[in-house]
Amino acid sequence: MKNKISILLVLLFICSPLVAQIPNKLSLNEKIYGLSKFWSDVEYNFVYLYKTDQKKWNEAYREAIANIQKTKNDYEYYKELQKLCAVLKDGHTQVYFPEDIQNQVMVSMFGEYRLFLMNVQGKIYIIGTNKSKEKEIPLGSEIIKVNGLSVDEYQGKFVKPYISSSTVSYLNFKAGMNLLEGVKGDVYDIEIKTPGGALKKLHLIHSKTDETAVNPEPLPNQSLFEFKWLKDNMAYVKISTFENSSVVKDFESNLPELKKAKGIVLDIRNNGGGSSKNSKNIAKYFIKGDTIYGAKNYSRKIIPTERALGSFLTPKDTLTGKSEWGLSKEETTDLYKAYVGSKFHEFEYKPQVVDPVEKLNVPAVVLTSVLTASAAEDFLIYLYGQKNIVRVGGYSNGSTGQPVQIELPGGGSAMICTKKVTLPDGEEFIGVGIKPDILIERNLNDTLYPLKFDSQLEAAIQYLKNTLKK
Repeated sequence: MKNKISILLVLLFICSPLVAQIPNKLSLNEKIYGLSKFWSDVEYNFVYLYKTDQKKWNEAYREAIANIQKTKNDYEYYKELQKLCAVLKDGHTQVYFPEDIQNQVMVSMFGEYRLFLMNVQGKIYIIGTNKSKEKEIPLGSEIIKVNGLSVDEYQGKFVKPYISSSTVSYLNFKAGMNLLEGVKGDVYDIEIKTPGGALKKLHLIHSKTDETAVNPEPLPNQSLFEFKWLKDNMAYVKISTFENSSVVKDFESNLPELKKAKGIVLDIRNNGGGSSKNSKNIAKYFIKGDTIYGAKNYSRKIIPTERALGSFLTPKDTLTGKSEWGLSKEETTDLYKAYVGSKFHEFEYKPQVVDPVEKLNVPAVVLTSVLTASAAEDFLIYLYGQKNIVRVGGYSNGSTGQPVQIELPGGGSAMICTKKVTLPDGEEFIGVGIKPDILIERNLNDTLYPLKFDSQLEAAIQYLKNTLKK
């Protein structure tokens, strides 16, 4: 499974480009066409349309028609498309800015100030600043108000309505990081509470920050694959992506060492996915036997004539059938599902036979987080039910599937999820995430001082120690 929308990792210290004038190239006709194209492609392709509140979806479409006619530039237009997309609440269904607009979006730069934000257990903290402001704005200061509103109120009105997310956890994560997202000239009056309890007000205006030094200093560039030894003959393996087959080669090159380990920690907390084939080629070393079970996959079954017949039926008809038409309860239900978009083609499901390999039959912990997505969730499914594997950390992202890509006016694009994915037993995890066996939420120290604190890794190591003592 190829994840076209790899989840963005927290790249806190990348400098934004110079900001030019926001483009205003699209005609009203082009704007209406782009909006209608997105709406119609969702109607035809979106696999979770049956879960969407149809009344709310259609009202949002009508509202967008009115709103785009008032947009002053292409940025505002694309924000309206993103607002419509957010109604679908799906991580694999997104609207993307054209490159010339995306390059002008600012998150952390405010001229003399630079602020990096993160949601930690429901609160928004400043986890980084430019160096010259480190005394004025201590790390760990909490943002409590934005433009006169509480953080929750502000996010609810101006941030979350533009984010399409399958899960509340990822919605909160992204809304926290992008709390002050905007373009040059946007103004934010914020109030913060320092770790010492002092209240401070800041007047912020988006513009380029020339100062490059930041506090804390940026972490070293993270490699796609990392192997190291922990105490007590425990091995730590971090896999940051399944996009590149090089991680499989790196993993296999370290097998001689891994076979010496008494326990293994697999860290995929920042793995946004990639190729499920790559994830399977690593998972096969941890499963029992040579057959591996993946997810179940479904896609909408669209037969216009069946949809037409179903349009004359009601939910009540599915309870008893439509006797005057000679339709049984089962036939009526089938036609009504075709109409509302919940009739599915189920792809053939069977376990996959993998090449026989020497197994790593030791206790293993997989570290997960809200950024564990798509093919990384496929990895978790491949390991599902294995007695030697335990998941520790946070719920996974809860978003996978196969999106279709469409082009939008002005160089933008959208992706719409076409495939429903469940666990092998049919249980749905989209919109929820795959639950860890041991839930450990990252705390503020983990976020501010990642080189010193990692409560999830500590929990994984402790679990392995306890297991090995038995």
